[in-house]
Amino acid sequence: MKNTISPTALQNEFRVLRPRRLRLARKCVVLCVVGLTLAMAAGHCRADALARMTPEWLKQTHEAVETLAQDRQEVSLKTEYQDFRACMHVHSLLSHDSRGTIKEIRENAKRAGVKIIMFTDHPSEKHDYIDDSHRGLDDGVLFIPGAEQRGLQSYPLKSIQKEPTPSPQAQVDLVRGTKGQVFLCHLEERMDWELDGLTGSEIYNIHADFKDELPMIKALRSPVGMLRLAPLIKQYPQETFAALQNYPADYLKRYDELCLKSRLTGVSANDAHHNQGVHAFVGKDGKVQLEGALGEKMAQLDPEKVPLMKPLLLGKSPGDTIFRMDLDPYERSFRHVSTHLFLKEQTEANVRECLDAGRAYVAFDWLADPTGFVFQAATPKQTWEMGSEPPFDSALELRAEAPMPGTFRILRNGKEVISTRSRSIKHTVTEPGNYRVEVWLNLPDEPKIWILSNPIYVRDAEQTPKS
Repeated sequence: MKNTISPTALQNEFRVLRPRRLRLARKCVVLCVVGLTLAMAAGHCRADALARMTPEWLKQTHEAVETLAQDRQEVSLKTEYQDFRACMHVHSLLSHDSRGTIKEIRENAKRAGVKIIMFTDHPSEKHDYIDDSHRGLDDGVLFIPGAEQRGLQSYPLKSIQKEPTPSPQAQVDLVRGTKGQVFLCHLEERMDWELDGLTGSEIYNIHADFKDELPMIKALRSPVGMLRLAPLIKQYPQETFAALQNYPADYLKRYDELCLKSRLTGVSANDAHHNQGVHAFVGKDGKVQLEGALGEKMAQLDPEKVPLMKPLLLGKSPGDTIFRMDLDPYERSFRHVSTHLFLKEQTEANVRECLDAGRAYVAFDWLADPTGFVFQAATPKQTWEMGSEPPFDSALELRAEAPMPGTFRILRNGKEVISTRSRSIKHTVTEPGNYRVEVWLNLPDEPKIWILSNPIYVRDAEQTPKS
């Protein structure tokens, strides 16, 4: 029997807001006037991330994630491709707002299980973001250079930095002219953009998932809050980062609208910089100096006016570190979310072909390893992968399967047509349209979006889609 669940109903069904939790959340807002400059790479949210960052929520979430991992099973659906984790929208020391070296990024990627890094360095007169960047396979990690420019993730096949791009459309045309790929990024700033020739669009961006967290942003400016939250970040580093994750409803709504006009590959954006952190040390005058991750001066605290700091200065001399918090190391960002690519081989040519084809899905890997997820369309005679455009047929069936149980939703043109709680879902197509899959996992306080597939575009015989 058909079972439909809206995202709102889905959240209400699993959310358990105990009075004690509400009291703790209010205390957290008052007491943890959290002074992290946790603009780690983070962003857009409906639920309040600050209220989530309590010892209770973090502990429960950590235990729930460990429990989920124990329920993993091999999927029965098969594909001829291998699943490779890629992190896109990554900044390095070629960007003015990052100091990340290739070695640091490579080692963090390896620890996080990421096989492909696609850079988006900010263009600069000092560096060419293609010719001066890192390219190729390096100790198991494939690097592909690119830039964040004119509201786009650009991955040209050759240097175009000196070419004029007076408009975003000119940038798209220039990149595509090299047979490269280009993606709309930071949709929250450009919901009305309509460009021809795009390869795809971000459907999730960590930084965008932080921008709407006004209570957290306000709280993160308190030095006293830093001291209170530091133990939680040390004990639950991934969970504190994940506290800001919410369903990217605005991104997906716009993405679904754009896909009605042209095929677009949906990708995630780590927007990783490794530039958010706090270093507190004793200054020459005995006062506490606070510096950011890039060495910028943040604040100076007088222990005589902030008595809470006095015990931390005992036995310290000028220059000694009081505490240091690293809020957005690459590994933490890479573990949070990634774009999974279905490839034959780990090569740049295969990556580019895959992105053009839309054979990819976005996953919040911190929740659970999604490797093995498959979404296909099939008739008794043929099978189509994500991104494909099968013709409408009364025998055409959509099928998806994941390595652990969750709530599966199939959406047509952005509207849910069926949902079920299982390890898999099937649906016989009754009309043409763009079909994509979402998979949600249940945490103690609410369900969390886990997987966002790319569409399968079911076409009727008269459709000639624009690519």
